[in-house]
Amino acid sequence: MPYGYTGKVLHVNLTKGELEIEEPDEKFYRTYMGGSAMGLHYVLKETPAGVDPFSPDNVLALCTGVLTGTPVSGQSRLTSVAKSPLTGCIGDAQGGGYFPAELRDAGHLWGLTTGDAEDKLKEELDDKRIEVLQIGPAGENLVRFSALISMSNRANGRTGMGAVMGSKNLKAVVVRGKMKPAVSNPEKFKEIQKLAKVNLEPTGMDGFGKYGTPGVTTPQHKAGGLPTYNFNSGNFDKHEEIDGLKLYNEHLRGHEKDDQNRFGRDTCFSCSIKCKRVAQIDEGPFKTDAKYGGPEYETLATFGSYCGISDMDAIIHANALCNMYGMDTISCGATIAWAMECWEEGKITAEDTGGIELQYGNAEAMAKITEMIANREGFGEILAEGSKKAAEIIGRGTEDYLITSKGQEAPAHMPQVKRSLSVIYAANPFGADHESSEHDPGYKAYPERMKEIGLTNPQEKLALNKEMMRFAMITQHLSSAVDSLSVCAFVFGASFQLYSPEELVKTVNAVMGWDVDMKEILEVGERRLNMLRAFNSREGVGRESDTLPKKMFKRPLEGGRSDGYVLDEGEWEVALEDYYRLCDWDVETGHPSLRKMESLGLGWVVAENEALSHAIT
Repeated sequence: MPYGYTGKVLHVNLTKGELEIEEPDEKFYRTYMGGSAMGLHYVLKETPAGVDPFSPDNVLALCTGVLTGTPVSGQSRLTSVAKSPLTGCIGDAQGGGYFPAELRDAGHLWGLTTGDAEDKLKEELDDKRIEVLQIGPAGENLVRFSALISMSNRANGRTGMGAVMGSKNLKAVVVRGKMKPAVSNPEKFKEIQKLAKVNLEPTGMDGFGKYGTPGVTTPQHKAGGLPTYNFNSGNFDKHEEIDGLKLYNEHLRGHEKDDQNRFGRDTCFSCSIKCKRVAQIDEGPFKTDAKYGGPEYETLATFGSYCGISDMDAIIHANALCNMYGMDTISCGATIAWAMECWEEGKITAEDTGGIELQYGNAEAMAKITEMIANREGFGEILAEGSKKAAEIIGRGTEDYLITSKGQEAPAHMPQVKRSLSVIYAANPFGADHESSEHDPGYKAYPERMKEIGLTNPQEKLALNKEMMRFAMITQHLSSAVDSLSVCAFVFGASFQLYSPEELVKTVNAVMGWDVDMKEILEVGERRLNMLRAFNSREGVGRESDTLPKKMFKRPLEGGRSDGYVLDEGEWEVALEDYYRLCDWDVETGHPSLRKMESLGLGWVVAENEALSHAIT
């Protein structure tokens, strides 16, 4: 009997309406461990090179991990993998959930918002305990940064996986779990469960649970790293109006009044942290239902400081709109911020927008254009393509104001301030991402944990040298393993997380009955990273796409602690090449070496992909 997983993989052919169950052996699960790496196995095998992201041949893989469903904090995650309609590269996004499927007609649900569709499904199936993974109208309309949504407020947000699902005319996947995964060593597993409460206060995760990710808003501002006015500053003078304390004290649903004592906090299955925000606005122009959750830090920044907006109600409302319609809050808010800078610079006018005044600080315009994007109405039709494609459509020098890497908008951590992220943002196979490696301050702040993954030489602030590239790569491998195990990056990791890297190893062994060590866990992450990279290589995407926006090299930040900060292009290019060499990727092309692929057991990827075999030598 397998531990930690059912041993079954469901293949669904939506064109033919056929279901097939595959039962891989244990070696398969130990090689990939689930999640992103497992999904990539199928995408690389079954998606033809050069496929259009909206083609039926673009395989969409939805994968959980070997720990999913066990009662330990942080395991309730789902990874979605497919070719991205936003970037044209590999797409990869994480969120909560675990989903097998049964096919049914859902034409009557098409056009419904996520909350209405979920309510209707629970009514029709007469089961309040079903879980629903779905797209909203934005996914149906093929908005290129549309998301997969569960619980009406949890998102596989990045890279446009909702648009891929929409292109397949797939509205929702519904599941009802009734079995508990078997655990190999229950006693050791109980010890790990108990560590959650023991670790909660010393790691600071109790405060993280209270204020959620919004709690970092003011610290980011004080460090000069809160992206403001479309990344022209790291300093937002109204930061306190959009921070976690403000959200907690004034905006969480039923704060200090809730008859169920929930205090505006929600959680994922079996997690002791309880970091999810729940906000409700009962009246006014930004009236919002609590079923759509509350904003995370990234959302407070992208719809807030990016856009020069300090109206918390407006940001809560924009977050709810994204969850209702099914959109990535990062790309949506950042695309609007890009349009606002273009407006300020006279590159976009009222003639383009249909009279909407997209100046910084205009909360009403921000909310209106968010809804227009979801419905592809008016100027929203262009912004629904994402800022990079929108700039190509509009022209007029609007590309000078982009904050994209590989066509994906940058999240709310500034590469000018966290320098190792500058290389990760550029080189990450699915575009700029803030959860693909640990952030620079973590090296010095958590020396004991860093030692567990072989990092013992912390560098000074703003260092961009070979050791910081080694830090970036190794923590990227750990983060990559976390996404393959499909566990939460706030629970398992190398810095402030609830569990340390070694505790992740112990969790895997207790559940699975394996004898993995840290080296093997990191190798799973490295394998997944090279699979992501190999997908891009076969699509002809290499070093030329590993770039940052022009403004990060040419425009110094203004105001606050990071005033004058700018990346030096020469120094940055050296760091990128150091990173390539550490990864064993070709410095000229950026493609993984054949030696590296074979060492990770990925020789089959090269052998089975003609386009890739020409790229990799």
